[in-house]
Formats: sequence, structure tokens, C-alpha cells
Amino acid sequence: MYNQLVRLEVMKNIGKEVDSFMKKYLTPVEKIWQPSDFLPDPSSEEFKHDLEEIQTFAHEMDYDVFVTLIGDCITEEALPSYESWIMGIDGVDQENGNGWSRWVRSWTAEENRHGDLLNKYLYLCGRVNMREVEITTQYLIQDGFDLGTSMDPYRNFVYTSFQETATNISHRRVGTFAKQTGNKKLAKMCAVIAADEARHAKAYKNFVERIFELDPSEMMLAFEDMMRKKIVMPAHLMRESGQKAGELWSHFSDAAQRCMVYTAQDYIDILKELLEDWKIEHIDGLNVQAQKAQEYLMKLPGRLQRVTDRISTPDLEYQFKWIKS
Repeated sequence: MYNQLVRLEVMKNIGKEVDSFMKKYLTPVEKIWQPSDFLPDPSSEEFKHDLEEIQTFAHEMDYDVFVTLIGDCITEEALPSYESWIMGIDGVDQENGNGWSRWVRSWTAEENRHGDLLNKYLYLCGRVNMREVEITTQYLIQDGFDLGTSMDPYRNFVYTSFQETATNISHRRVGTFAKQTGNKKLAKMCAVIAADEARHAKAYKNFVERIFELDPSEMMLAFEDMMRKKIVMPAHLMRESGQKAGELWSHFSDAAQRCMVYTAQDYIDILKELLEDWKIEHIDGLNVQAQKAQEYLMKLPGRLQRVTDRISTPDLEYQFKWIKS
């Protein structure tokens, strides 16, 4: 069990800097983009033309890329689960309000736009069974998730650093594939979402960097623990109607792997990026246990690479209810 009192003191100290973090990593509401900036305007004379363009490109999209786009939307739409989880971690005072609670609310407000934009796009595109998508989304929020972090801020910030980077990759890749096929509208949507995720990833990585300065041994052990457990995706309990929680996840991840939107190699590359950004190899002043954790983490990418090199790309074997036949 981690030392909660030490965690709270560290969070209190870093919490004094939250306002500067918000200025650096979040964008004022009046300046940031909104979903309506990228969606067809129903009051415009061009609406019918814009709608036809969206629907034409959507029906031409590669099946697996389209599945990944829908899954990314559902993942973003499950935002209530993520906010409630982070609001509950040690050091975030939701009841009385503190710097950390202001961060969580402001971060959530930015994230909320992502699902809003993608959901409206999917509704307009004409290729999606929206009721099935809505069922999956409701189940995902209802079922919750277990990130393996407990209420420990150290483990949670490792998770969010990793996950925000992963979502940046996924949205960016879908946007790239859309652009390659001439789907400029969707490409722009994915690009602005990916840019948000990149800023958020930098913020959470900065939080971890600050914790390493104040409590290096415990931060190292928390990082090791998360990587031993493996970082689970926030939608790992995804399901369709008539399924059990988590039953759909392997099919979704297979689709993302097949179309190279998010792969096992990306998992390794994100780990390498975190090791480099946090300068794990060069952190000193660690206790014996943390030194062993440091050694484990530095060797982990090589171990994962050997496993990944033996994994074959799964064949298409599942038809999602999300997509109209």
C-alpha cells in the first residue's frame, strides 16, 4: 500500500502550480475550437452539398478505419467515467475545491468537445447504426472500468500520460487516412482532436516529472507497477447489445491493429517515449527497491518487442452492429 500522507503532501505542493499548468496546457473557452466550427451549418445554403460530401466519403472509408473512428468516438463519449474517476484520486478535493479539481473540470470541458464532434459527424454520415453506437456508449459508462491505479495520483498520472498519447496517435492516424482519400473535413476534425490530446499528454507527463523531483523512489515504483499490470485502454469493457462487458474489445483492437491506426508497436513506442521524457535511466537518489524498478523499466521495451515481433495481424472475422449493412 502506498503512503497516502506523502502522496497528499506532494499533490498539495504541485497543486500550487496548477494555475500555471492550465495556462500552459489548456486553451481559454473563447479561443478554442468548437464542434460547430467543423460541422455543416443547417442554416446554410451549402448544407445539402456538405452533407452529401460527408456521406459519400463515409461510405467509401475502409471498414476497419471506420470501425476505429466509431470506437474512438464511443471512447470519448464515456467521459463521465473518466472525470468521476480522476475527481476521486487522492489530493483532488472535489468537495471544497482546489487547484486539482479546477484542472480536472477544465480538462474535462476540453475533452467533452471530442465526443460531441465525432458523434455529430457519425450521425450525419449515414453509414452508422446510431442506436447500436448509443447502446455501446451507455453500457461503457454503466460498466465503468478498472485502470489498476486505485486512487493513487502517481499511478493515475502514469496512466493518463500513456493514454492521452495513445489517443493522440489513434485520432491522428484516422485523420491521416481520411486525408489520403480526400476526406478533408474528417481529416481536420481528427487533427484538432489529436492536437488537444497531445497538449493534455504533455500536461500529465509534466505532472509525473514534477513528482519524480519530489518523491523519486515512490514515483518509480508506481511507474513500474503500472507497466507490470499493462496499461488497459479506457474502453476495455466495450460491448454491443446482447453481449457481456468486455466481449467486444478484442474485435475492436483487432480492427485498429489491422488498419495500423493503433498497434502493439505503438504501445512499445509510447513506453519508450515516457522513458525518455522522464529521463528514467538517469534518475538517481533511489532506494534499493526503486533501483530494481528502474532496471526493469529500462529493459521492458526490449522484452515487449520480442513478443510483439511474433504476433501476427488478425484477420477480419467480425461484423460490428455499429455499421449499417
